[in-house]
Amino acid sequence: MINRPVKVKKYGGTSVATVEYIRGVARELVSDHQQGIPQLVVVSAMAKTTDQLLEMALQVTNRPRARELDMLLTTGEQVSIALLAMAVHDLGVNAVALTGAQCGILTDGNFSRARIQNIATDKIHKLLEDGNIVIVAGFQGVTSDQEITTLGRGGSDTTATALAAALKSPVCEIYTDVDGVFTANPRIVSDARLLDFISYEEMLEYAASGSDVLHLRCVEIASKFDIPLEVRSSLNHRPGTTVMREELLEKVAITGVTGDARIARVALIRVKDIPGVAAQISQTLADANIGIQLIIQGIRHDEGNDFSLIISQEDSQHSQEILQRVKSEVGAQEILVDTSVARVSIIGSGVASTPGVAARMFQSLADQNINIQLISSSEVRIACIIQEDQLDRAIQTIHRAFNLSNLERKKLSADV
Repeated sequence: MINRPVKVKKYGGTSVATVEYIRGVARELVSDHQQGIPQLVVVSAMAKTTDQLLEMALQVTNRPRARELDMLLTTGEQVSIALLAMAVHDLGVNAVALTGAQCGILTDGNFSRARIQNIATDKIHKLLEDGNIVIVAGFQGVTSDQEITTLGRGGSDTTATALAAALKSPVCEIYTDVDGVFTANPRIVSDARLLDFISYEEMLEYAASGSDVLHLRCVEIASKFDIPLEVRSSLNHRPGTTVMREELLEKVAITGVTGDARIARVALIRVKDIPGVAAQISQTLADANIGIQLIIQGIRHDEGNDFSLIISQEDSQHSQEILQRVKSEVGAQEILVDTSVARVSIIGSGVASTPGVAARMFQSLADQNINIQLISSSEVRIACIIQEDQLDRAIQTIHRAFNLSNLERKKLSADV
C-alpha cells in the first residue's frame, strides 16, 4: 500500500523534444524517486511529431478516416514514453511505460475528440507499490470494444488531470514550454504579466477562448474534482501559475485578454422564423460531432431570421456540407462561411460585477477603428468577433486599456 500521495506530472512535447531533454526529465524523476515520492508521469509526443504524422496522413488522403488517424497519431506518445522509461532505467531506477489503453483509460467512441469515461487504477497502484515510476502516454485511451481513441489536441493535460483525480493526488503539475498563464500572449504583448494564481472559472474561459496553455477538458476535470493545477516551464525552476478555487482568490475585474484566429463564422441567411429551427440546426451539427462555440440569432424586419454560428475553423468545410443537407428544411436562402474572422476576449472574475468593463473594451477597439461583428458575454468573459488581421492589434490595445501589465492577484487562503 502506498503511504504517500502520488505526485502526478505532465510533460509537454517541447519538454521531451530531444533525447537530451528526455534525459533531463529522467533526472528530475529519479531525484524525486530517491526522496521516496511515488510518481505517475504523463508524456506528450516529442515536439512536432504529431504535426509530422498528420502531414503524412494528408499526403495519403485529404480526408483521412478518424479511426485510422487516431491509431496513427497515438504512436507519437508511445515513442516518448518508451524513450523516457529507458532513460530512467539508465539511471538505475525502475520505470514502466504504459499506453492509455494499458493504464486503463476508458473513453467514449468519438474519434479525435474522445472523452474519458472511467480509469481503472488497479494496475497503476500495483506498479507504484512495486517501486516503479509509471510513465503514461497522454492524449489517448481505448473504448470498451478496444478501439484506440485520442482526446484532441492538448489532450495530454486532460490525461494527467484525470489520473490525478483518479489517484486522489493533491495537485497536478503541468510542465510546458511557457512560464505559466499570462495576462496576454507574451509573443503579442511584450509586457504581458505572469499570473501567480487564476481561478478554475477564469481558466476555463481562457482555454475556451483560444489560449493554448491548458486543454479545456483538463480544466473542467480539475474544477470538478478540485485538483489544483501548477502550470510551469520545464526549462526553468520558477513557480509558474496555480489554477485553483475562486473563493481562495481575491476578485479582479479583468485577469487577461485572449485571442483565437482558429475559428470560422457560418451564417445561415433568412432562416424560417418558426419554433424548432435553432434546435434542428444545432442537432444537425451535433450529430456530425461539430461543436458550436457561439450562436447568435439576428431578427430581420423582412421575412426570416439570420443565424451566425462560430465554430472551429477545421470544421468549417464539413459544417457547410452538413448544413446544405437541411438548407431547404430550415428555409435558409444562403449558407456563408467566413474563415477570416477571429475572437478577442477579456476574462476576469469581475467582468459582470464591475461597471464600465464592456464599455472600456468596446471603446479601446473603436479607438483603433476595429469593427465588432458579434458580441457574446458570460459572468467572467466578454468576447468580440472581429477580422483576423486585426486580432494582434485588438489584444494589444485592450491590454493597455485595462493596464494589465501592472495586474496583481493575491491568494486569500494559505490552503491550495
